[in-house]
Amino acid sequence: MTEREPEVFVICPTTSIARGEAKAFSLSRIGDNGEARPFPIVIVHTAAGGFVGYVNACPHEGKWLNIGSGRFFNAEHTLLRCGRHGATFEIDTGLCNTGACAGQSLEPIALAVIDGEVCLCGVALVEDVSFPDPFDDLDETMEIMIHPD
Repeated sequence: MTEREPEVFVICPTTSIARGEAKAFSLSRIGDNGEARPFPIVIVHTAAGGFVGYVNACPHEGKWLNIGSGRFFNAEHTLLRCGRHGATFEIDTGLCNTGACAGQSLEPIALAVIDGEVCLCGVALVEDVSFPDPFDDLDETMEIMIHPD
C-alpha cells in the first residue's frame, strides 16, 4: 500500500490577516459522495503571531460566526463570538465557554504556514474550475434594446 501525500491548499498570504484579526473564506470541499459541498472557514492570526482555523459554524445551529456585525470577536477582542447568538469561544481551542453551546467546540481545521502562505491541510477541496465566459460568443456590434416601462 502506498502512502498518500496529505492534501495541502494555499488559502492566503500570512500578511493578508493582521495579527489579532480573523478572516472568513468560502471554500468548497469534496463530500463523501464525491460532490462539491460548501466549506466556510475562519482563520485567526492570533495575538501571539500563530494561526488557528475553524469551520465557520457555531455548534448551536451551524450558522456562520460572523453574522450581524461581520466581526468575529467579543468587545475585548479576547474571544471569538457568534454574531447571531452571542456564544463565546476560546481563540486557541475553539471551546465555547458561554452561550447555548457551552461546553461544545468549534470544529478545528489543520493549518500550516509554508513559505509565507497559510495552507489548509488534509481536506480535499474542489480546485478552481474555469467556467466559460458567457459573453465570449457575443458579437461586438450586437444591438442593445432598452424598453421603456
